[in-house]
Amino acid sequence: MDDRYRKAAGVDAEERALRYLLERGLRLIARNYRCRLGEIDLVMLDDATLALVEVRYRSREDFGGAIASVTWRKQRSLILAAKHLLATRKELRHFAARFDVVALDGARDCPQIRWIRNAFMEERT
Repeated sequence: MDDRYRKAAGVDAEERALRYLLERGLRLIARNYRCRLGEIDLVMLDDATLALVEVRYRSREDFGGAIASVTWRKQRSLILAAKHLLATRKELRHFAARFDVVALDGARDCPQIRWIRNAFMEERT
């Protein structure tokens, strides 16, 4: 799979995930929030909760599929990006926050979509 196809598949998966979440009543706050520490694909409001959403697409389920691709490194990157987001967007600080994953597996034209709320949390020691 070349890079152009992979990028297009990722953009398509993110668009499908966004529509899926909007249809379930979430409200979009930001897309592709980037900082030097990482990126959050979708920042959304689910009632009074800030949903920080990672979107993953895999055409095959080798090695565990889309969900398994959210490694501890990716989680750490998302946590750092979320801290940056909350430090720079003060109006979002009063919301409870959670990390969600929208996993898309299968054929690009009709993937199976799974929304995992509270997919992981920051480890506190």
